Amino acid sequence: MQLLLAQNISKIYHGRAVLDGVSLTINDSDRVALIGSNGAGKTTLLKILNNLEKPDAGSIILSRGVITGYLAQNINLQDLGNNPLMSRELMDAQSRLKAIENALSTKTYTDEKECLAKYAEATAKFDALGGYDFEYRMKDALAGLGLASTDLSRSMDTWSGGEKMRVGLARLIVTKPDLLLLDEPTNHLDTDAMEWLEDYLSHYKGAVLIISHDRRFIDRTCNRVLELSASKIRTFSGNYTDYVLQKKAIEETLSRSIDNLQKEIERQKEVTQTMLSHRKMSSYHAREKVVDKLYDKLTAEKQKAARDNRALSFSLMPQERTGDPNRVIIRADNIGLSFGDKRLFQDLSFTLKAQEKLFFVGPNGCGKTSLLQLLLGKIADFEGHIYISANARFGYMGQFVPFSDEKRTVFDECFQRAEMTETQTRSLLARFGFIDIDVFKSIEVLSGGERSRLYLCCLLQEKPDVLFLDEPTNHLDIASREVLENALSEYNGAIVAVSHDRYFINKCANNLIGFIDSDNVRDFSGFENYRNAYRKHFENCSQAQKPADKPTRAQGENKFVAPFFFKESNTKNKSLLRKENAKRKNRIRELEQLIEILEQEQLEAQEQFTKETKPDEYVTFAKKGEQLDVFIEEYLLLVSEDESDLDDDV
Repeated sequence: MQLLLAQNISKIYHGRAVLDGVSLTINDSDRVALIGSNGAGKTTLLKILNNLEKPDAGSIILSRGVITGYLAQNINLQDLGNNPLMSRELMDAQSRLKAIENALSTKTYTDEKECLAKYAEATAKFDALGGYDFEYRMKDALAGLGLASTDLSRSMDTWSGGEKMRVGLARLIVTKPDLLLLDEPTNHLDTDAMEWLEDYLSHYKGAVLIISHDRRFIDRTCNRVLELSASKIRTFSGNYTDYVLQKKAIEETLSRSIDNLQKEIERQKEVTQTMLSHRKMSSYHAREKVVDKLYDKLTAEKQKAARDNRALSFSLMPQERTGDPNRVIIRADNIGLSFGDKRLFQDLSFTLKAQEKLFFVGPNGCGKTSLLQLLLGKIADFEGHIYISANARFGYMGQFVPFSDEKRTVFDECFQRAEMTETQTRSLLARFGFIDIDVFKSIEVLSGGERSRLYLCCLLQEKPDVLFLDEPTNHLDIASREVLENALSEYNGAIVAVSHDRYFINKCANNLIGFIDSDNVRDFSGFENYRNAYRKHFENCSQAQKPADKPTRAQGENKFVAPFFFKESNTKNKSLLRKENAKRKNRIRELEQLIEILEQEQLEAQEQFTKETKPDEYVTFAKKGEQLDVFIEEYLLLVSEDESDLDDDV
């Protein structure tokens, strides 16, 4: 079934065509990735599809009754309201429903029939918004995305951008729209949360259109790829890996076509000269026209090839190195780090060699960036010892790259920091993708990816022995990430990096330090080995008692995300606990059936309401609604207790 049809969409910004005659179709089973370079117009297209922007030309046809849900890259605080578990619209609907229920129970209405009609309308709206089970579905979704129940009690104005984004994402997916439109949904998510989202979207009953630069995420969730390039859309079947193979085949075909055209032009020119020498003028002119057409076709094919291969290309200049490439630059012996009562890691030992690429991997908040800062000498209070090679020079690029003067041009920034001639500076900037007028852009107008490239360009002129990178692929589109991967793979200095980008890690890292919990931080030979060990650790935890002195994520005391959440063990008799758990699980199953039956009855009753419906039928409907609320409240309480005792058994 077709959900959405976009026909010949065009959009112009400041005289530049961002979208030019773009057409696409979304069907009910589609999992579509929208990819393209930064600034290509992906977000603009998504907003147009969600009717948040108007196209300059073209039309959007949404099938009757189709509900869309949209997640923007940046969520404003006011969009979330004060209750993370309920949207403002749902809270308003709940307040109205309770007010009418109060009027019915106290008989303070002026017109009973009118009040009952309003109650039916308010109930229908509350139910349509998922009101009866919205809260417990939100808790499940937020837990999967890495927010524990203790996080939900905090004031919303203390939440980070990543936390707000997760609340917005959770609200969106639990409302189950027919078509999800997601703009960079994996921003701010660690690996656990990304894998949860991948699994959720893979089983989602509606259609999904996702803007993403996360290649692993696209591979695991999408069955079609739309590439937005040069204001046009091209469609590829399959996931990202399939897209790469198809794109390569297209480029090879195009290259052969250009070669064949050039050969044919040379052959036709020889034939033309033969015609001219034999004074066959009519044939000569006919051949000339053939050659002209071939030239036109060749020009078009070359332009197409240039458009398809205009991706960013930059490389890191080899650093001048002396000495043994296997010499140790950094050695850490039994180091540990805590903040107050919160231990991040302990007894960690490792070495960094002169050309090694060492990555720190783990969930959000586990201490990866803190370990990076510790090695840079920015944290003084730690356990153990760190030994650094004499005269070793460090370079650091964090998640946010600062410049002392945002008004400077790209050229001026590099020229002043690199101490080169103007020609050398231009040549250097070209290696990092800044060519022609790009070098005269002021820093303040650069995209996030351009800022990162410029910062890295200047940083490398200091010739560091070790390059420290904190989430270096943030703000980069797919093409830029792949070029950075190639550049770092060829770089002959040492690299220490923090990243959640699984493709990037697999391509560049030759050693990993993986965070499992504060007692288990160690080296791994590859990212999949780390993830397998991480999962196995938490599976084993379910069979062993958890030490009481180890704070946990569910208590809000630990910065580790687990596939599930834990609380302190208790000393209840295990046999009695098993009996209570079995009784509670039976009641939960019973309540699930009762809730499902009542919800269906309420829905059927709603559909039969007319102007002739008798008041006592509305009263019956209201009473069933109250009973449904009681069942849901009991269900939520029992589920919460069940989760609590599950954690206690760990």
